[in-house]
Amino acid sequence: MQNRVKEVRQKYGMTQEEFSDKIGVSRQTIVALEKGKYNPSVILACRIAKLFNSSVEEIFIMEEEDYVKL
Repeated sequence: MQNRVKEVRQKYGMTQEEFSDKIGVSRQTIVALEKGKYNPSVILACRIAKLFNSSVEEIFIMEEEDYVKL
């Protein structure tokens, strides 16, 4: 899954530390998110979207291979 976390965080002028404090995770979690090495829980994705007045889908981009084929 790709994401726009870094892009949106920078648009809002937040450091990784400020962002991590606002959503209640470690800065290391933010680093992993921004590098695409960590997929957040639904709750964390919702917290991030709410902080940026966005929808989850605007920040986290699901790719076809992310979907389970039925």
